[in-house]
Amino acid sequence: MGRIVGAYEQTSTAGETINAFVPKPLPPSNPPLAMDAELSSLLQRAETAIARLKLAGTMVPSLDWLLYSFVRKEAVVSSQIEGTQATLVDLLMYEAAGKAGTVDDEDVKQVCNYIDALSYARKQMRSKNGLPLSLRLLNEAHRRLMKNVPGSNKRPGEIRRSQNWIGGTRPGNAVYVPPPPHLLGDLMGSLEKYIHVKDTLPPLIRAGLLHVQFETIHPYLDGNGRIGRLLITLLLEHWGLLDVPLLYLSLYFKRHRAEYYKRLNVVRTDGDFEGWLKYFLEGIAVIADETVETAQKLFALMSDDRNKVLSMRATSVASIRLFELLPSHPIITIAKAVKLLKTTKPTAIKAVSGLIEAGILVETTGRRRDRVYCYEAYLNLLRAGTESG
Repeated sequence: MGRIVGAYEQTSTAGETINAFVPKPLPPSNPPLAMDAELSSLLQRAETAIARLKLAGTMVPSLDWLLYSFVRKEAVVSSQIEGTQATLVDLLMYEAAGKAGTVDDEDVKQVCNYIDALSYARKQMRSKNGLPLSLRLLNEAHRRLMKNVPGSNKRPGEIRRSQNWIGGTRPGNAVYVPPPPHLLGDLMGSLEKYIHVKDTLPPLIRAGLLHVQFETIHPYLDGNGRIGRLLITLLLEHWGLLDVPLLYLSLYFKRHRAEYYKRLNVVRTDGDFEGWLKYFLEGIAVIADETVETAQKLFALMSDDRNKVLSMRATSVASIRLFELLPSHPIITIAKAVKLLKTTKPTAIKAVSGLIEAGILVETTGRRRDRVYCYEAYLNLLRAGTESG
């Protein structure tokens, strides 16, 4: 393509002289981005899919259900891309019973930190006196992401002051060497400026450019991939494309992981922003459509199961109340039911028993004590793609 997107700067680290890549500021130039027929068509498809998802969010009976579920799905999958083994079921089990079960709790804590980072950033952006979408906000999100987990000793919440590299056993055989630390202030300043500058490029294109630029700069010692994907979520809300983070785009990146890394790298080596954007927009269209379909299936299931619960002669008021809480707590214990219903243990047991009898809840442990119950049909729809590996 012949586009020059950056330059190499010779630097030394770990006793080796290496060439670190320094990207040019956005947007691409010389030549500018080529909006050919294929890219324009993919953009239109992605914009339509996002608009449908935004509309679906306004039409569902309870947006909180979807927000709870889909934020957790994105957090789990984005963390899996970085090597954690925790699944959605592990996360929900941890939230319900305080222990994940099949994996180390440390993996689940990393996912919980992702949820906390996203929640913090969104609250700041929506608050009158909160931080705008900025480097400072990303730093604060990063601080929460890395709290008390592996990597927490690698300057959480701070731009790195030392050279890092990606792949390989040492800097000299690395797959990619990001910019040296003394240039990060200017590079991240330019990235922040591009978020807020008026640009003729459509927002989805800009979101794709900002993600690849962030990953190229790699400003932190750890957690760059997760913050880079979190940035996409925040940008969609910042520009009003979605009102809430319903899009779990990391699922597309996970499915096509090799292509994801290849496309990011080819931007650096060949200047192929167009190839990356085609991949990115395809992902948005595919996942947005799947998200709408999943939401429709979840609400159809809830409607059918509600009728089951209400039609049972022995159904108690507590069972009905507990059923309505299940989408935000699809895995529960008796102790959790007591807390959710603000009731006594016998009443909670009766509520759970009623939902088991209706075929809604299933006991998962086979134990006589410390039993765990799950809304299996709901969870089966939701967990697609969140298995580890």
